[in-house]
Amino acid sequence: MKENTLLLIDGFNLLSRGYFATAYGKSEEQLSKNERGEYVNAARVFFQKLFQLTRNYNITHLSVAWDGKREDTARNQKYAFYKAQRTDLPDPLIEQYHLTCELLDNLNIHQMSVAGFEADDIIGAFSDKWYKNELGQTFIYSNDRDLFQLLNETTNQILAKKKQEIIYSADSFKNDFDISPSQWVDVKALLGDPSDNIPGCPGVGEKSALPLIRQYGNLKQLFKNVEELDPAFKRYKKKLHEGQESCWISRELSEIVTDIEEVAALDPVNLQLDLDEETVLREMNEHGIRVKVR
Repeated sequence: MKENTLLLIDGFNLLSRGYFATAYGKSEEQLSKNERGEYVNAARVFFQKLFQLTRNYNITHLSVAWDGKREDTARNQKYAFYKAQRTDLPDPLIEQYHLTCELLDNLNIHQMSVAGFEADDIIGAFSDKWYKNELGQTFIYSNDRDLFQLLNETTNQILAKKKQEIIYSADSFKNDFDISPSQWVDVKALLGDPSDNIPGCPGVGEKSALPLIRQYGNLKQLFKNVEELDPAFKRYKKKLHEGQESCWISRELSEIVTDIEEVAALDPVNLQLDLDEETVLREMNEHGIRVKVR
């Protein structure tokens, strides 16, 4: 019997990467369109990559996770500054989001958004469910380092590096960082993330955040021992004192939610991939998107 293998894709991550890679240096009028006048430059990249991944990794189950409205997420409801610096998406990209969702529906490929949560949370909830219920292997397709906290014995991340893809496992992570994946969120709490407007601890950078968590295990133990810091970290004592509240907020914002009721209630059979090549090619051809299915 073929082992179940789940592929989880951050939809906007893939679609927007495809859009900006093919739109670089071009005006909107120069972007690829089909005979209907629909923009397809990002959708083409999206589906080419999706079908390539299903072939290369023998995928049996698949879900595309989409972010909910930013202002509706629990993180934004509590902390208005979170991702507040993000600008609006280009209209051609928004149009292709709707086209991509329509095509996924027509191909019976599972996709999901949940009010109040981000795509990372949906991915986290599915990967955690798959792991705890021993349902098989999980591959996460995203270059987002935040997702490293989800790595475990059966969950790996597919990373694009220098025109090739690598399988990044929990062992890979441990070899690179000398901590466990679950400790990554504590490192992120100290570092913050300017791209998401997460403040971290001012004055604590990459050279110190990782060694501090290696030494103390997690944020709780670090602040418990802040008065008697190892001499190697004494110069960070004042910064940690001043940045403690900021660190805890940053940890809250960085931690991926793995308990989502809508995901827990979903039967894994809903994620089963059953691609009919004739249907796929017909749908793709109708929208001027050339792909290889098998």
